[in-house]
Amino acid sequence: MNQTRQVTIDALMEHFANDVMDVDEFERRVDVAHSATSGDELKELLRDLPGGGDLPVLASAAGTVPAPVPQYTVTSAAHVKDSQFVVACLRGEVRNGRWRPARKNIAVAVMGGVELDLREAIFPPGVTEIQVFTMWGGVEIIVPPGMNVESQGIALMGGFEYMADSSIHPDPHAPTLRVTGIALMAGVEVAVRETGETARDARRRRRLERRDQRRRLRSG
Repeated sequence: MNQTRQVTIDALMEHFANDVMDVDEFERRVDVAHSATSGDELKELLRDLPGGGDLPVLASAAGTVPAPVPQYTVTSAAHVKDSQFVVACLRGEVRNGRWRPARKNIAVAVMGGVELDLREAIFPPGVTEIQVFTMWGGVEIIVPPGMNVESQGIALMGGFEYMADSSIHPDPHAPTLRVTGIALMAGVEVAVRETGETARDARRRRRLERRDQRRRLRSG
């Protein structure tokens, strides 16, 4: 029953992240899920949502919850460039959607901004490098859940931050993103977000996940 409850709450979180319901309705349904005493009550919480009550796989034949589907795509090395540049000077540059990062990507932002959204990107096998230089500007790198990230940048009168998602454990078989570089009076941010999730949505999701974890510990 506890596994079924958790899978149902995970499904509600996914719908909430996709803007299917507002935060008040999400919290109401999570409260009902915690107090539910049967599987039918839990299924009822999902019946009017996309996919209906059969959306989550509530339990496998062995009684365990299947692992989540990876949110990244890997292609063969032959289809990937060795290097590429993304430069923003007094303007902004964005890479998002179904794009192919090179093995080595150099991002330069001078009095401008670069956004590299890797959530739907097609990665080369192994390590993908992003070398950053920014001055009086900013570089934002968004990665999908489960990706292995190495961040080793230097900030002078600025910030070089990797915002890991403590609720998601990296997949050892996932590609690795290695971020290095220098930020001079500028900022570099590497953030983990689910597909379609805004920065505000991600903060809200993590806050609700922490609250749900505290509830489980208290009831445990």
